[in-house]
Amino acid sequence: MNDTTDRLARVLAVTVLLTAIGCFSGTPSGAPTPVADPADPPKKDKFAEDRVPKADPAIAAIDGERSVKYVKELCDIGPRVSATDGMTKQQDLLIKHFEKLGATVTRQEFLAKQRSKAAKIPMTNLIFSWYPDRKKRVIFCTHYDTRPAAHEEPEKNWNKPFVSANDGTAGVALLMELAHQMKAFPTEVGVDFVLFDGEEYILDPGVPYVREGDKFFLGSEYFAAEYAKTKAKSGIKYEAAILLDLCGHEGARLAVEGYSYRFAPKLLTDVWKAAESVGAKSFKYERGFHRASDVLDDHIALNEVGIPAIDIIDFDYKHWHKLDDTPDKISPKQQAEVGTVLLTWLKAQK
Repeated sequence: MNDTTDRLARVLAVTVLLTAIGCFSGTPSGAPTPVADPADPPKKDKFAEDRVPKADPAIAAIDGERSVKYVKELCDIGPRVSATDGMTKQQDLLIKHFEKLGATVTRQEFLAKQRSKAAKIPMTNLIFSWYPDRKKRVIFCTHYDTRPAAHEEPEKNWNKPFVSANDGTAGVALLMELAHQMKAFPTEVGVDFVLFDGEEYILDPGVPYVREGDKFFLGSEYFAAEYAKTKAKSGIKYEAAILLDLCGHEGARLAVEGYSYRFAPKLLTDVWKAAESVGAKSFKYERGFHRASDVLDDHIALNEVGIPAIDIIDFDYKHWHKLDDTPDKISPKQQAEVGTVLLTWLKAQK
């Protein structure tokens, strides 16, 4: 999660454009209108109150404990900052894992220019694909780089190793777990798990109203630009993308993120309906009552190139960008719950 302002003008321009073409013409069917003011909360809506959640045998095999083991395995590498040995070790581990479980692996390599660096930095998005021959596809995604420093700590602690267990790593670990089911999963669409590099490559955080800091979202911006350039020739059409960020911890509250609602209201409603149908209590179909409930994140770049994308995120994770964002904060139950929602939604895609 990054509440920066360096891309706000572009986001606002997209919002105006989408409004003009009617994307924000009304509330999705059956959904309450999110609001930003905690003094005026939305009415809570029940999507499936006449249904009792039932376990789906095609989904019931999600292993939350194994997912947490994957979090620990990745964090044991240490920091995995872009273009470092730690990142290379992580890439090797992940490629081996997903290839073993039947994914087609694509390394999307590129050079990125960061404001605080004179030279460009080599980066790699990893794409793990199932049913690669299918042109109609969906994305589950997260970033997989760790921040060079825990910038919410006092500056004296910025040189200490930061493993970022929930901020990115838990999302990667959940996708590692879901991969156990993907080879024969009953869906009619192609599926790509996309791991974005360079979301957290922030060497200079800047000073508010004084000095602009480094750029976020380097990997997702590159992925989006490449999709826009090649989609006509490739014939690939991404129908939806679901971003995972800060959602694997005990007590997570996954309320509605503002840009997700405005850019991809149908997708957001469908995912929260899937959550209701399986009794996923961490998903709250109401606006996040927080100053950062409109979150600039990797889903923005995807929406800008026509991929409906939403962000599943807890706005109030208290260990965000702190040294104590460690594997003990990750909940097996929560990991399994988010995974169940994702696969329940995926199974319904045609």
